[in-house]
Amino acid sequence: MQFLKTLFWVVLAVIAVLFAKANWLNVELRLWGGLVADVKLPVLMLGFLLLGLLPTMLFYRARIWALRRRLEPHERNAAMTAASIGAPAPSPAAPVAVDNGEQRLATDSKVWPTP
Repeated sequence: MQFLKTLFWVVLAVIAVLFAKANWLNVELRLWGGLVADVKLPVLMLGFLLLGLLPTMLFYRARIWALRRRLEPHERNAAMTAASIGAPAPSPAAPVAVDNGEQRLATDSKVWPTP
């Protein structure tokens, strides 16, 4: 699966480079005050792609932050409830070393490899 993912990104990068090479043209941008800037077309497109991605990334980070803020009181309440009942807080099982160098959880049914 990792090979396919890498292959996809390599093919996408090659397509982007070929597109940039075919469209390596100067674009004249007229700025304020009579200023004129000559920019290569692929650089301009990449800049506007990143500029358009910025609001989406900010929205995503803000949403994750808000969800974590909403979840923290519930986690704290669950920990306090478990402590007041006297039950130990749930903890992950400790890993157990296996002959072939792997580590598996103690709750696994196949702790030792079969011959």
